[in-house]
Amino acid sequence: MSAVSSSPPRVRAVLRAPQVSRVLLASQVGRLPLASGPLALLLFARQSLSLTAAGLLVAAYTAAMAVSAPLLARTVDRWRQPPVLWASALVSGAGFALVAAGGHRIPVAAVGAALAGLGTPPLEACLRALWPDLLAPDVVPAAYALDIAVQEVIFVVGPLTTVAAVALGGPTAGLLTAAALQLAGTAVFARTPAVRSWRGVPAVRHWAGPLRSHRLALMLVGVLCVGLAFGSIPVALTGYAEAAGARSLSGWLLAAQAAGALIGGLLYTRARPGGPIRLPLLAAALMAGFLPLLVTPRPAAMAVLMAVSGLALPPLLTAVFLAADRLAPAGTVAEAFAWVATAFAVGSAIGAAAAGPLIAAGIRYGFGLAPVAALICVAVLTVVYRAGPAPARVAGA
Repeated sequence: MSAVSSSPPRVRAVLRAPQVSRVLLASQVGRLPLASGPLALLLFARQSLSLTAAGLLVAAYTAAMAVSAPLLARTVDRWRQPPVLWASALVSGAGFALVAAGGHRIPVAAVGAALAGLGTPPLEACLRALWPDLLAPDVVPAAYALDIAVQEVIFVVGPLTTVAAVALGGPTAGLLTAAALQLAGTAVFARTPAVRSWRGVPAVRHWAGPLRSHRLALMLVGVLCVGLAFGSIPVALTGYAEAAGARSLSGWLLAAQAAGALIGGLLYTRARPGGPIRLPLLAAALMAGFLPLLVTPRPAAMAVLMAVSGLALPPLLTAVFLAADRLAPAGTVAEAFAWVATAFAVGSAIGAAAAGPLIAAGIRYGFGLAPVAALICVAVLTVVYRAGPAPARVAGA
């Protein structure tokens, strides 16, 4: 897949660079609500409202976050990072507080959940826009891989934080804890000197932003397919776990996949820089990782296969973000990164919705959606690669 350097891991060079550990850790803390927020809303609504309302709140939160992410990142590109981060974190925190204070009424809770999602700080896009300023060019790919790999920790620590807060202070505490962690992480990140001094590239603006790059827009279709593949897996695992007679098994299997992704990302930090050819190759590796799941073996073997299925995700997303940085027109890098995250999230929602009917026809059909989506991704990213080198980035592009 890629040659591996015999030199010491580049991750050390990343973490030793000034301010890197601070922005990476602060970003991780500030992004915990990505995993803890939906669960906190779900637990609150199930106790105070109804299961139907719980689904409504989570949907409102997720949809609002997907819509606002590119818009907030566009504002960052045109202005600066700290004002946008502070304002969005306060809006999101107010949304969580509104649910906690007046959430016994469904309309109020829905508005609060939507505000919490709309104000989600664009920490992911802001962090990835910083890497070229903080690190030497040959180390930037390792920073992307490390960032994407440790992001898996969010989806382990976030739910555990919510469960602990709810156990100690009730469902309201879960919401307020999510808001507090988000604000704390954002505050530390926004006060970092590198963040305060970062400026977007002056450029002639266009209403389509980075989407006026046709190759970038096409690559986002591939990312949507990746999200679709991974969004289908939890639903398929639910059916698998129920067939195995242990519903809690799905959580452990998802944790195995996250562990595989973490390992894959850390290993990829040692990879030598590569070109756009890696996009379709890594997508093919992702598809190959999904195919063995169709065997649906016993739980112990399934855990191993789930870990294998996660290995290629961080390397593929690393290649995607590097390509987005090359393909995005001048002055639109942060928004381009946000569009990648949004495409993945939208694809994940589509995958979860599509997997349900397939599971009804058979568990293997549910697992079959992931390799099919990954195969489409291979085709799309092959077209992106064959379209030629990225155009020169100029301010007026």
